[in-house]
Amino acid sequence: MGILERKEKQRDEIRKMILEASMQLFVKEGFENVSIRKIADLVEYSPTTLYIYFKDKNEILFHLCEMGFERMIASNLALVQIENPIDRLYLLGENYINFGLENPEYYDLMFIQNAPMKTIREQNVGHWPNGDVALETLKHIIQECMDKEFIPKGDVATISMAVWAVAHGLVSLAIRQRLERLVEPDKVVQSMHESIRWMINTLKKA
Repeated sequence: MGILERKEKQRDEIRKMILEASMQLFVKEGFENVSIRKIADLVEYSPTTLYIYFKDKNEILFHLCEMGFERMIASNLALVQIENPIDRLYLLGENYINFGLENPEYYDLMFIQNAPMKTIREQNVGHWPNGDVALETLKHIIQECMDKEFIPKGDVATISMAVWAVAHGLVSLAIRQRLERLVEPDKVVQSMHESIRWMINTLKKA
């Protein structure tokens, strides 16, 4: 390995360490309560050093957001083995729910916090790398369901938005213990999965 390769590897390792430390602090103290200085103190670097690797806290949040989407995308790899697109849509919804419940901090960052989207706007890149991949998966399945006449034809983006909104609403309410006002705590996950199936079955009958 040459000098340049070693330097690049070291740089990647430091970036990874900073991201992991940042997530630890965010989980412990909340996104709004963590500063670059606090992150620097945890990794035992100066704040100035952190700015070599990340422009600001929002850029750190953006990269953590992308890491969250990598996890979500990995959880959906088995979908390609399912031939029926409706069954794939059911499982995609269930995976989304399970991911949100198992990773509430990542979910908050990926779908609720504004910081990652602010970074995209400031960088003027016009796309949301791993986030776009996850959304395209949903749109592709919706399009296939329409092509095979399992659901009525319509605007793919609009239907995808409706499906996403239902799943997002369920997860957002659940991770804030709101759904327990409707069902017993030990039945929340089952009820969420049933809600997704009810929504998709309603779409099929439209």
